[in-house]
Amino acid sequence: MTRTVHIIGAGLAGLAAAVKLAPSGAPVVVHEATAYPGGRCRSYLDRTIGMTIDNGNHLVLSGNHAVLGFVTAIGSAASLVGPPKAEFAFVDLASNERWTLRMNDGLPWWVFDKSRRVPGTRLGEYLRLSRLLWASGDAPVGEVIDCSGPLYERLVHPLLLAALNIEPRQGSAALASAIVRETLAQGGQACRPLIARDGLGPAFIEPALAFLKRFNTQVRLDHELHAIRFADGRIAELDFGADAVTLGADDMVILAVPHHAAAALVPDLPVPQGHRAIANAHFRIAPPPGLPPILGLINATTEWIFAFDGRLSVTISNADRLMDVPRAMLAQSIWQEVSRATGIVAELPAWQIVRERRATFAATPEENAKRPAAQTQWSNLVVAGDWTATGLPATLESAVRSGNRAADCVTAKAAPMASPGGRG
Repeated sequence: MTRTVHIIGAGLAGLAAAVKLAPSGAPVVVHEATAYPGGRCRSYLDRTIGMTIDNGNHLVLSGNHAVLGFVTAIGSAASLVGPPKAEFAFVDLASNERWTLRMNDGLPWWVFDKSRRVPGTRLGEYLRLSRLLWASGDAPVGEVIDCSGPLYERLVHPLLLAALNIEPRQGSAALASAIVRETLAQGGQACRPLIARDGLGPAFIEPALAFLKRFNTQVRLDHELHAIRFADGRIAELDFGADAVTLGADDMVILAVPHHAAAALVPDLPVPQGHRAIANAHFRIAPPPGLPPILGLINATTEWIFAFDGRLSVTISNADRLMDVPRAMLAQSIWQEVSRATGIVAELPAWQIVRERRATFAATPEENAKRPAAQTQWSNLVVAGDWTATGLPATLESAVRSGNRAADCVTAKAAPMASPGGRG
């Protein structure tokens, strides 16, 4: 009997799993509850500002091997662009200082050069940061390193805040350690910043759908899973409301939906309970000449400014405090900071605010411990998503790794069915 793999959710994790499985020849069906694939990683035409924007800003680093492998597989690697070297521009709105952090490839000898270090920092601060690399177990970051001083305030805090989406002092040291080990500790070759030049949709979603179409993979939109029926330690039926799918003996399910949706569908599945918000702002205005593609702000509500063709976009992590601020007030406040940071002298341009209350799970040690492995107690159910136990916080890299691991679990379960000669 031919095994069919049903993937629930066409976000980045679900699409990554589908892309990895499709070339095997086994039937793969992707079911998406909404009319728009991509989940939190997509582009759409916003009529308020009259242009296509992303529903969130995502930064990829050159050390994110799973993401880079994904875009290479679907043929869109050229859509991720950035400086040829690891460079990060910053401005401190309190002191008006500006600097660009330039990391060398290989061993991070740049920390020994005062002219290349973050302004106001000393070598000892960088050496003490190594405590995070060797943190045993899990604890709040604030119990592992000193969360004060110029290095923390001007580099470690913005880096970990963006990665963990939580106040770093409260965040999981295990997850923070993974970020530092895979980026800063690897040198500049792992830290080159990349952004989706033409948007998340053209970089990740549309090429993935085209790839899947070439392998005759079904992607069913507006096909929301209402309930899962279990029997004898496995999934027996997928209830989509208007229709249902009875699973064959060899069929598999990859559940790649947000953690709160997964908990509703599978009551006994352990998932993180807490979450944190992210706020994004988009302004229809041309970036000034010389503005770097990514600009970090210190001592501001705005954290990162992304420069795109004809617009500037802002990301603010750990943004629960901003969820109920009136939209126009928030847009004006952010624009004042953007104007100061970029040197643009202009009234508030056409704008859009995008806020997501459940953007990521809360990356505390307690919530990190609740993340489930890909394989579940049900024999034909595998879970995927940046909220699963990937060893990373909820990032694009984590989402793709989770999809890859889910696909590997499905493949491993299929392996025993093959004969010694390699034929099913």
